[in-house]
Amino acid sequence: QVQLVESGGGLVQTGSSLRLSCAASGPGLAFSRYAMGWFRQAPGKEREFVAGITSNGGRTEFARSVKGRFTISRDNARKTVYLQMNNLEPEDTAVYFCTSDSDRKMGATMGSYWGQGTQVTVSS
Repeated sequence: QVQLVESGGGLVQTGSSLRLSCAASGPGLAFSRYAMGWFRQAPGKEREFVAGITSNGGRTEFARSVKGRFTISRDNARKTVYLQMNNLEPEDTAVYFCTSDSDRKMGATMGSYWGQGTQVTVSS
């Protein structure tokens, strides 16, 4: 069983930056074996893939809407994955969820374990 806890959300203005964190824990968790990812869900919309990173950090993927503005990174020693969000836009307003899965599934179809989410609100 893997527990994921997101943090770092908040209310910011357009053009601002935020860094989300997702800390993983669980009995015998081998964090360094999991791909990690971020999804988001805006009110009235379906959950969508934002970014993903493989277990060793060697490959990343981003949604077209955030490419060039968001970066994803991980610290396997701290069992934490980060989402650095720059130049935020009102369209980025959503609940952001952390997820984990195998490297093979890293991307839009990943999602074996989920966190509870953290709210990001970008005002215009």
